Amino acid sequence: MARHNAQQLSEEKMRVSFDLDEVLFVSPKTHKTEPPPPFPFNRIFQERLRLGTPDVIRTLQDMGYEVWVYTSSFRSERYITLLFRLYGVHFDGIVNGTRHLKEVQRNSKTILPQKMPSRYRISLHIDDEAVICSAGAQYGFRTYQLDAQDDDWKEKIIERAEHIKKLIR
Repeated sequence: MARHNAQQLSEEKMRVSFDLDEVLFVSPKTHKTEPPPPFPFNRIFQERLRLGTPDVIRTLQDMGYEVWVYTSSFRSERYITLLFRLYGVHFDGIVNGTRHLKEVQRNSKTILPQKMPSRYRISLHIDDEAVICSAGAQYGFRTYQLDAQDDDWKEKIIERAEHIKKLIR
């Protein structure tokens, strides 16, 4: 039985999740961004994607990773799905603030962190908040902190994901 479980884990796709605000959604005043969606979608979707976002997501998926969004914002799954579809991106899973409260926090009297990637078997979570990144060790998830403009961010995330994949196996 133990051997079967180990084999099953090694066959599962590793999951990588991204926060939205200040990670994938950034200000053009402080970060390089993707071109906005065409009219009229640029009026509906005001957020601007960090330059390279569609590329890094597709690259990770092509490498065999599941890519998720894990955000504490209350944007609907539909809104997130439609916005990223304009950039040719499909997520394997989405956890927003509503889903987190329902499935993770539930009726617990203990206040849990805003994000608990380990509850969704997410192996690597990319976030801008130091408090989320530091909670990883206590709550059993690995993180990569990304906030400032960084031209090499995509390569660093792929490198971190590959490093974690080797540790898991």
